[in-house]
Amino acid sequence: MLGAVILILILFGISQPILGNLQREHKWVKAGLLNQMYWYHMFFGLVYCTYAQLNRSDSVNYYNHTFEWRNWFDAFAEGTDFVEWLAFPWVRWFGFNYDMMMFLTTWLGFWGFVYFYCFFKENLRFNPKFEGWDAITIFMFLPNMHFWTASLGKGAIIFAGIGFLIYGLSWPAKRPYHIAFGSFLTYMIRPHILFAILIGMGVGFILGKEKVPTYQKYMVVFFAIGMSIFVYEDLIVYLGYDPNNLVESFEEESALNAGRLSSAGSGVDMTSYSLPMKLFTFWFRPLFVDSPNVIGLIVSMENALYIYMFSKILKKDFITYLKVAPAMVKMSAVVFISISISMTFVMSNLGIIIRQKSQIMYFMLFVIVAFMDWQKTNRVKKRGEIFNRIVEEERKRIAEAEVVS
Repeated sequence: MLGAVILILILFGISQPILGNLQREHKWVKAGLLNQMYWYHMFFGLVYCTYAQLNRSDSVNYYNHTFEWRNWFDAFAEGTDFVEWLAFPWVRWFGFNYDMMMFLTTWLGFWGFVYFYCFFKENLRFNPKFEGWDAITIFMFLPNMHFWTASLGKGAIIFAGIGFLIYGLSWPAKRPYHIAFGSFLTYMIRPHILFAILIGMGVGFILGKEKVPTYQKYMVVFFAIGMSIFVYEDLIVYLGYDPNNLVESFEEESALNAGRLSSAGSGVDMTSYSLPMKLFTFWFRPLFVDSPNVIGLIVSMENALYIYMFSKILKKDFITYLKVAPAMVKMSAVVFISISISMTFVMSNLGIIIRQKSQIMYFMLFVIVAFMDWQKTNRVKKRGEIFNRIVEEERKRIAEAEVVS
């Protein structure tokens, strides 16, 4: 553990110039807040290390399997092998032990939070409030989000990848390296997530309200379509389906997964659920009444927050907003809905749902706070219009009074 402590301090030092550059580039970045988030996330790295000692954890297998590869690039493949490929040089060449690898990957997950924070702040005009508290800050410190991204495993890697990717997509011409790195990490862990983001990006840029030259919009769309075609077959094979008979293969796999998972202790048989009920289960369960364990109770508190935030968009002007929303909002909405629907057909275990949905819930929260930001902007504009009208009426009244006198 001493090596892990030294590594945590070294990683904190490495983080400072990167955070400093972000603060110089974006005046709204608070390096102090991000440093607090660093230590908060490392605390969850410690929590997960303790959890792994008492429960079965894939992180142990990832670390042990690293010694079974003869050469580094033998492990270069999508999915589980990629986690071991990332760990290989640190374990085999630099002698990192299990604890050190856990915190190194935790550090990678931390950058996912940094760039999600930047993505939120960069695309909002106001700081949305939650009962007087800054909503974005609350979102960045949700415990379930940190727990599943603080270990040697897929969760931390793909979360970082998505963070880099969407930050880059906020300004594609200026951040090609963020897009490339984020796409690489996301594809190597879960190709279907990258597929959904690419589709969402294309939809967002076509329908977004930004005044972007038409040729640039279509360049982005053609890029998204091209990349989607490129990853499509790998995606289908990765998910275990037959690309030549996709519908039948998907139905068989869904039925098989439902049979496996519904027999588990935290299983929920969703095969007979309607689509809205499946989505509700995926987004908002477990609730307090069906929490399988202590972790489930903590997650239930987050889910209560999600339900509260979701209620904010149950208003008729939300549809009006979606019509005029910027590209990033439309992209986030497409990504969130498409991934949610696909996941509801292959998952029926609350434990797996808790882990997997942490990859996409920030997309939902972003759409919601962007809508709240739009509402506040309209209120400010209306107050400004009323104020200007009052000033104009008062000016006319004074002018008329002067003429009479």
